[in-house]
Amino acid sequence: MAAARHGAFHPLRVAAVEPLTDDAVAVTFDVPAGLRAGFRHRPGQHLTLRTRSADGRELRRTYSICAPVTSPGGPKTLRVGIRLVAGGAFSTYAFKELAPGDVVEVMPPSGRFVLEPRPGHYAAVAGGSGITPVLSIVSTLLAREPEARFCLIRSDRTTASAMFLEELADLKDRYPERLQLVQTFSREQQQTGPASGRLDTARLTALLPALLPVERIGGWFLCGPHGLVDGAFRALRGLGVPRDRVHQEIFHVDGAPAAGARTAIPAPAVHGDATLAVTLDGRSGDWPVRSGEPLLDTVVRHRPDAPYACKGGVCGTCRALLVSGEVRMERNFALEPDELAAGYVLACQSRPATDRVELDFDR
Repeated sequence: MAAARHGAFHPLRVAAVEPLTDDAVAVTFDVPAGLRAGFRHRPGQHLTLRTRSADGRELRRTYSICAPVTSPGGPKTLRVGIRLVAGGAFSTYAFKELAPGDVVEVMPPSGRFVLEPRPGHYAAVAGGSGITPVLSIVSTLLAREPEARFCLIRSDRTTASAMFLEELADLKDRYPERLQLVQTFSREQQQTGPASGRLDTARLTALLPALLPVERIGGWFLCGPHGLVDGAFRALRGLGVPRDRVHQEIFHVDGAPAAGARTAIPAPAVHGDATLAVTLDGRSGDWPVRSGEPLLDTVVRHRPDAPYACKGGVCGTCRALLVSGEVRMERNFALEPDELAAGYVLACQSRPATDRVELDFDR
């Protein structure tokens, strides 16, 4: 069996589909021995899954790995959490049809919303299915680093909708002195803990200093719906937390305005007649860009193996280095300021602003 490589899909067999809530499942994949090295993951990364609908349409979606990193040689299995989204073709397929024994095409792990185990005190604010990558981060950190502590503030609609309750309860039992769990609900009252309601900027600004020493936290991990992550980010910045200590992964940004994204790339008006040069998996090509199309569309037309998933500026799978030329990037919910400063762009959101643009997907 060929080794796994970035951007390529590999058929993985479904080992288990476990119900988590009324609208969420955990899917476990078997990873063959020959692919395990290529499917090594860092805590917090995600997988891009691909299948085809009954009418032949290609369906892609990224889902975060919820399992801890356990083996340096690569995982024997990989487990992701999938929540049913209204109108979501892939989540509907996974929730209603996917069964053990089925085969799904899977891209090797990617993503930079990660925490490598090291001593220190860390914290997360997670909402809904945003708990999925945080579970991998917390379980790996506490198992591997005895000098680490973690505070998890999670927000769910109700107890019944909360994913991975048992897994987190087990972690709390295993590490009672090093794991602080704070549960909030937006639509359900609880007898202890914070009052019900949304975790907005004002509420988090008051809540966080009451829970932990905000200024001494080595890294903050914010994951979930756009509104929650944006509110938590504003609260932390207002409390004086340096920008480089805050890490974000956005879920569910459909309908969010471009202005709600992180810093994008301003540039002159989109050029109407441009050439795109691309390096991908060691091979290069030069192609004309059709008027008005994102650069990713140009790449995919000539290289169907190009890495991408959401096409919404969220997952970061299509991240590439801008080697030369200029682009206008319209939405960015994935790249951090240091990545932008280093010259990285999201191909799905970038349009040419010069006659020639060069992207490198391999760096």
